[in-house]
Amino acid sequence: MNISRINLPNKISLLRVALVPLFMFFLLINDSLIYDVLALIVFILAAVTDGVDGYLARKYSSVTKFGKIIDPLADKLLIFSALVSFVAMDKISPWLAIIIMGRELAVTGLRVIVASEGTVIAASKWGKWKTNMQIFAVISKIIDPGIIDLPLHFSDILMGAAVIITVISGIDYFIKADIDFFKEEGK
Repeated sequence: MNISRINLPNKISLLRVALVPLFMFFLLINDSLIYDVLALIVFILAAVTDGVDGYLARKYSSVTKFGKIIDPLADKLLIFSALVSFVAMDKISPWLAIIIMGRELAVTGLRVIVASEGTVIAASKWGKWKTNMQIFAVISKIIDPGIIDLPLHFSDILMGAAVIITVISGIDYFIKADIDFFKEEGK
């Protein structure tokens, strides 16, 4: 692959993918305040690039097939890396991570099935809320208690809200997809 042929939005998505191991490295060192702050900075940078790449792709009409694959993949890698790290650090229960990751994989599978039928499922308001809530929940888990002690289990409340909105948005996508999952082929 010739990197010079890749447009700017896709380069930004690839940067987000490249930031994932760096984020995990800083987060999992869990040795001092500086590493928590670095993990937070890398995560926020990666999260912000998600909006930037999409904005640029739409603004300059440079949406590509590669971008349609790499952008959501980068998003999932970033959130999955945070969730897996939090489970390893005993900051969240494994079932929370499984619910969120399961929903992400199920909706991705749904999109593949629907796309094979010639339909595209656009991002919904629930999907956008889900993404934002997951980002805020991850940020709160990074800073609590390593950087700041948030009051009243605030980071747990945000993570719980992220799980609830994640499930609701997943259900919303399946309802809107309006496909017959259980219909026999050819009937």
